Amino acid sequence: MPGNERVCRLLKEIIQKPGNDACADCGAPDPSWGSCSLGVFICVQCSGIHRNIPYIGMKVKSLSLSRWEDQDVKFMAENGNELMKQKYEAVVPVYYYKPTHKDCQSFTALWKLPVALMFRPRVLREQWIRAKYERKEFTGEGKKRTYEEGTRDGMLMKRGRDNGQFLNRRFVLSEREGTLKYFTKYDAKEPKAVIKVDSINAAFQPEKIGNPNGLQITYLKDYSTRNIFLYHDSGKEIVDWFNSIRAIQLHYLKVAFPGANDAELMPKLTRNFLKEGYMEKTGPRHTEGFKKRWFTLDHRRLMYYKDPLDAFAKGEAFLGHQDHGYSASPGLPAGTHCNGAWQHGITIVTPERSFLFTCETEVEQQDWLKHFNDVISIQMSPQEYSMEAMFRHKH
Repeated sequence: MPGNERVCRLLKEIIQKPGNDACADCGAPDPSWGSCSLGVFICVQCSGIHRNIPYIGMKVKSLSLSRWEDQDVKFMAENGNELMKQKYEAVVPVYYYKPTHKDCQSFTALWKLPVALMFRPRVLREQWIRAKYERKEFTGEGKKRTYEEGTRDGMLMKRGRDNGQFLNRRFVLSEREGTLKYFTKYDAKEPKAVIKVDSINAAFQPEKIGNPNGLQITYLKDYSTRNIFLYHDSGKEIVDWFNSIRAIQLHYLKVAFPGANDAELMPKLTRNFLKEGYMEKTGPRHTEGFKKRWFTLDHRRLMYYKDPLDAFAKGEAFLGHQDHGYSASPGLPAGTHCNGAWQHGITIVTPERSFLFTCETEVEQQDWLKHFNDVISIQMSPQEYSMEAMFRHKH
């Protein structure tokens, strides 16, 4: 604790003020650090990023371990999170992704990926902090933001579908055309792929891709989900691509749903997967051997892959509403021969068939079940009824 009891008492009083009880940058509760350069209270993870930014990182202090001068305490009292948010977040675009502490949790223990892939997915958080305080992108001072230009053209490292090598590819994003294209060579006349921007999902996947700036683009191709895996050496560049995609998606959503407000449209932009990880599964006759597969739950679509970096899913299941014959329960049907290594079963019932899975641990089984039942309990939207019909037609 600081040696001066009076300083300690004053800091405790200041942190009780509205807004100061959560990290100014990611919203984590009970921040334990303060920036005496900016006048904000922050969590330990965000404090590490602040310390790496010139000019503002020199006066980042622990509330319990550092020595606080009277002028520092006075500065914190005069400013604080709410006041500084009004300054540094004055004009954040509605589509700009503001990361929270929940985005930056590590799932490595769940995935059991190699140690070399244990990156903390913090590029979103770092670029959000740098955009606010270092580049001052949201202060309303006429800053030009590259993700608002309606077009983007640049080189990204893309993983090859078959050989697994990352190679430089040119990507072109266009609001006018509503597409994301990529070319195998910079001067190629024809694109390798043309992706409709309203079918794209983008999610940061540093652990899976093996790069701190790894981004997974998912889209529909011929009624199947296609994945491409990208990165750029610059954290700012990959986050700008991410927010450029969100900006153009919002433009198209406003055209498609003219009566909807921003709060209704924002969940339709890019989203994180609800859960990913390994389970074992058997085939539709339930007599095949259980095989280990990588599963991705993207709201109502449960996809499974032989490898986490496969371009196409080996199969998928649609999870509709519980009133329409969908359910998820622990255990396997009586008489099921479980020859796999994992014994904690899950049965998903759909109108077409049942899916049988096993998990390595009971904790994993319960976590998957919670996510499945959360989805199944939510009423379906008109768009999801269309997706369900398309899925049944396809299968």
